[in-house]
Amino acid sequence: MGRSGLKVAPLGLGTDNFANPLTEPEAHAILDAAVAGGINLIDTSNSYSSGESERIIGRWLQQRRNRHVVVLATKVHYPVGSGPNDRGNSRRHILAACEDSLRRLQTDHIDLYQLHRPSPEIPVEETLYALDMLVRAGKARYIGATTHPAWQVMEALMVSELRNFARFISEQPPYNLLDRRIENELVPLALKHGLGLLPWGSLAAGMLAGRYQDATAPPPDSRAALRGGIYAERVTPRAVEAGRRFAAMAQEAGMSPAQLGLLWVKEQSGVTAPLYGPRTVEQLTHALPILEMRLSDELRAACDAINPPGSAVANFHNSAPWMKMRIPTE
Repeated sequence: MGRSGLKVAPLGLGTDNFANPLTEPEAHAILDAAVAGGINLIDTSNSYSSGESERIIGRWLQQRRNRHVVVLATKVHYPVGSGPNDRGNSRRHILAACEDSLRRLQTDHIDLYQLHRPSPEIPVEETLYALDMLVRAGKARYIGATTHPAWQVMEALMVSELRNFARFISEQPPYNLLDRRIENELVPLALKHGLGLLPWGSLAAGMLAGRYQDATAPPPDSRAALRGGIYAERVTPRAVEAGRRFAAMAQEAGMSPAQLGLLWVKEQSGVTAPLYGPRTVEQLTHALPILEMRLSDELRAACDAINPPGSAVANFHNSAPWMKMRIPTE
């Protein structure tokens, strides 16, 4: 991953669905299938289902006794209480949140501890010092960021170099064929400075998996239908139409849309491993062949024709307050 010595499979397991809507037995079955299929990166957050995703993973780790084979990643930033210090990237919140995550995950260390979003009002030196304390204490092995603008990632790398703090090894951005804006600045930065990219939203909320025929009628079990808000905002007529073109192209190429969507992200420059959050074991098993697949030049060009490099037809940065660009929906 990046210029670190940490090794992960080229597909990671996202767990935002654990406890919302998946039950614990369903989540454990997916975890079992992921490890059996060659996936070792499990990504969660203290904010997923108010910490229940971490608890589910922690109980699974204890039952399976397989902590040593798993690269465990979690995050800190979002509110975990009503107090003013129960959120953000302050030293106080980071140190307290890490202890809470360790208890929920039933482990003595986190392999990759990530800032879920930036806190621009807090000096980056304070945030990095807190993360460095965790690394030196052995409670975190590596650190990273999630959905940060490229300039803030670069600032953090510079400060870490100047202060001799632990350094980011990864950034976890939204990235899929329908939103390629990270190619403009973040991808070149990652390539030059040795950061691994762990994209989320790789299937564009199911629009690249062939699930949507109409932006006004999302599938009843989709996040757009179940959670609404920012999830529903990403599903627009323009994005759905691009997804339908993509699904037809995938089928003509002899792949499912989900396989091609994940394969496209996996094969992009700078990407270490896209994250995939399946709802069923069958969905996960269906995706596993991409671990050994490569994207042909012909398919790469055909994907570029649907949405060219650096551009977007859907807004997967709408959970990032720093992103000001708005995208036409029609």
